[in-house]
Amino acid sequence: MAASSCMLRSSFLSHCPQLHHQSNTPKSNNYFFNPIKATASTNDAITPSPQPQKHRRHADENIREEAARRNSSSHNFSARYVPFNADPSSDEWYSLDEIVYRSRSGGLLDVQHDMNALKKFDGQYWRNLFDSRVGKTTWPYGSGVWSKKEWVLPEIDSDDIVSAFEGNSNLFWAERFGKQFLGMTDLWVKHCGISHTGSFKDLGMTVLVSQVNRLRKMHKPVVGVGCASTGDTSAALSAYCASAGIPSIVFLPANKISMAQLVQPIANGAFVLSIDTDFDGCMQLIREVTAELPIYLANSLNSLRLEGQKTAAIEILQQFDWEVPEWVIVPGGNLGNIYAFYKGFQMCKELGLVDRIPRLVCAQAANANPLYLHYKSGWKDFKAVKANTTFASAIQIGDPVSIDRAVFALQNCNGIVEEATEEELMDAMAQADSTGMFICPHTGVALTALFKLRNSGVINPTDRTVVVSTAHGLKFTQSKIDYHSKEIKDMECRFANPPMEVKADFGSVMDVLKSYLLSKNSKQ
Repeated sequence: MAASSCMLRSSFLSHCPQLHHQSNTPKSNNYFFNPIKATASTNDAITPSPQPQKHRRHADENIREEAARRNSSSHNFSARYVPFNADPSSDEWYSLDEIVYRSRSGGLLDVQHDMNALKKFDGQYWRNLFDSRVGKTTWPYGSGVWSKKEWVLPEIDSDDIVSAFEGNSNLFWAERFGKQFLGMTDLWVKHCGISHTGSFKDLGMTVLVSQVNRLRKMHKPVVGVGCASTGDTSAALSAYCASAGIPSIVFLPANKISMAQLVQPIANGAFVLSIDTDFDGCMQLIREVTAELPIYLANSLNSLRLEGQKTAAIEILQQFDWEVPEWVIVPGGNLGNIYAFYKGFQMCKELGLVDRIPRLVCAQAANANPLYLHYKSGWKDFKAVKANTTFASAIQIGDPVSIDRAVFALQNCNGIVEEATEEELMDAMAQADSTGMFICPHTGVALTALFKLRNSGVINPTDRTVVVSTAHGLKFTQSKIDYHSKEIKDMECRFANPPMEVKADFGSVMDVLKSYLLSKNSKQ
């Protein structure tokens, strides 16, 4: 990949603890600080010790080249593909450098890390290491994903990584929304949509495209990368491929995504096919095409993406100073993300960073709710559904690829599945926006699930709860315009806030403003 890539980059572990085994010598709690000894006289001035001068890299050296020069670490961490949830006696596995998407039996694959190697370092070591990388521009650790590189793709060379320093997204205390609408004091929204292309898909795509970049350098038969998409996946794929100079091919369902979503892959130079079918139809086609042509499949059938997406769960724990929330609510469509969150939390527990994991809630649109129906049936035989149109277009999926992953995750964390009608999700979105947020319809689905679980007493008013916001509201402005204009058929739009039309004279404006201010004052 050209050193002049347009995306943010920086260097290796210069400011981070080096990988080393933990000593048995007790350490002070002030591990990162040197205590200042008192002088003989309290009147004496304390002369600070000279600090070592930090030198910038050479003028003719970019931050990726600096990373390569300074990289002197070595470790024995590794990962590989294995059949998802396979019998422990199974000996089937594949190198991550192989182009493979399914197991021999046709089942899903999972990325399995060498946990014994990772366990040679205790939980405190990993917490310190991850914390030391936050807010830096050190390549590639300025990324919220690659700051956990040892847990993501441990064997990839940093020079092969394609990153926009994604992740590290805002964990927002929804103080007014929680208090006013839910009677909650500890409600948080994880804004994964505040990202390079405006959705959580960046977290997985940086991993997948980085691995493709590595494969192409190894002269593997990969001409381009392709995906079926309801919008956000194609935006992330096209951006990261454009940065790496890799061709991207996108299959989109015609007339089923917003213009803001459609323009992103077009602007980033993707080859876009608008196909007269739904997402499930596009997914079937891309599977058939990638089986015949040297196009790498980028959908969440590919388990590499989930390795990036799981870092959002680790990040939540990190932002809470490694305290575990009671609940995390995630919108679900193709269902890879709910498993990714489970995997991130579970790795933190297994490696000693925390002592438990939160309960997960997967929230689906009622118009595309196969997991919800499966859950309500007591996890009996799963049946795909024909997904109907929903404002939460990115989760308008009736035959999710990761159904087995989602069920596994929810069963292992005592999880719950809820659904939201179109009116419920749009009302929830409007209520959240009225308190200062600007969320997407999918987050409205998750908030509806929260409303229902609070009203039923499942979630308590003091439970620390995190709602995962998966995309930026600016991608879905038309749905907000339609709602506040009350132009949605068969929807009351109870929280609509249309503009007031007023004559262009002082008296009319004053009358309207007085009426408005009196109405607001009466509610105080």
